[in-house]
Amino acid sequence: MKHLSYITETFTESVIREMTRVSDSMNGINLSQGFPDFESPADIKQSAIKAINENWNQYPVTFGEPELREAISKKAWTFNHIKSNPDTDITVTCGATEAMIATLKAIINPGDEIIIFEPFYENYGPDGILSGAKPKYVRLHTPDWHFDYEELAAAFNAKTKAIIINTPNNPTGKVFTQAEFEFIAALCQKWDCYAITDEIYEHIIYDGAQHISLASLSGMEDRTITINSISKTYSVTGWRVGWAIAAPNITARIRKVHDFLTVGAPTPFQHAAAEALAFPDEYYRQLQDKYQQSRAHLTETLVMAGFKPFNPKGAYYIIADVSDLYAMLKAENDMDFSKKLILKTRVATVPGSSFYYGKDIITKQVRFAFCKKQETLDAVRVLFSTLL
Repeated sequence: MKHLSYITETFTESVIREMTRVSDSMNGINLSQGFPDFESPADIKQSAIKAINENWNQYPVTFGEPELREAISKKAWTFNHIKSNPDTDITVTCGATEAMIATLKAIINPGDEIIIFEPFYENYGPDGILSGAKPKYVRLHTPDWHFDYEELAAAFNAKTKAIIINTPNNPTGKVFTQAEFEFIAALCQKWDCYAITDEIYEHIIYDGAQHISLASLSGMEDRTITINSISKTYSVTGWRVGWAIAAPNITARIRKVHDFLTVGAPTPFQHAAAEALAFPDEYYRQLQDKYQQSRAHLTETLVMAGFKPFNPKGAYYIIADVSDLYAMLKAENDMDFSKKLILKTRVATVPGSSFYYGKDIITKQVRFAFCKKQETLDAVRVLFSTLL
């Protein structure tokens, strides 16, 4: 028989989703995948029910229902300081995941290179490969997940088509600063390339950090594609409604790719999303307060259990160094550690190596998701007491 796609041999299935399956098979506590185990806001659920009852049940406008694109445009201006025309600059997609691959397929030509910070959200590498790009990786360094300016500058060249930036960052919790963005913007303009920013955790931020959208910087308006979603902010990760904001010439290409990838995001959920984007500021303050308390609780638990957590400034994940616990679990690598940890404690996590490029990476790191209810985090504390 003829050979199947060689491209699919260059990356693995999602380790995050794999660890969720392992957790489910053991009736474990899933701190591996970043979805909440508490209820979504009642208002957004009622909006979805209302939309279904009003018969918004057929195909949507392929690139997004008009009222949602209007709501996205308004919020992008008031919160992100990004000007966008809802008719020409916004594509509604099946989550931020589709927005990313549709964007890459829309701008990449064979031989193009993209720059990805590592540790990275595990979709970015395969997305680059599937789009035909060659990924180049620039390391974020502990304990504060900074990047080396000289290393980043050296990664750019005439073949660079885009840099992908996730802020706040999954898995590290890094929040990129104004100074860092100004440096990145200067490189993008010097080498005439694009920036793709995944800002899905924009409202989940701590310790006085400020979320900045790269597209709001001078000179970056027409060369930045801003990706977002309702998944994390409104705790509806299964609804699959995201979007990409870009200049009209880029948006026209993203819309073409999106049309043939998925046709359109779920119609009733688009109408619910339009209403959610108009939630009052108090909603976002309460969301932030909840996650700040969860971060403090899990951090304390991890320290008590012998982990060495790195403090996240945003998103809802903690990466922890587990080198002091390797011997106790007789772990050969971080994947082995994660599997033995769930066997011993029933708590599922993600091995750090899944967020780095290279098959031989041994990080002695794991990632925990703390987007969980208080009872879940209390149970983890009890279970982790067995480690000591």
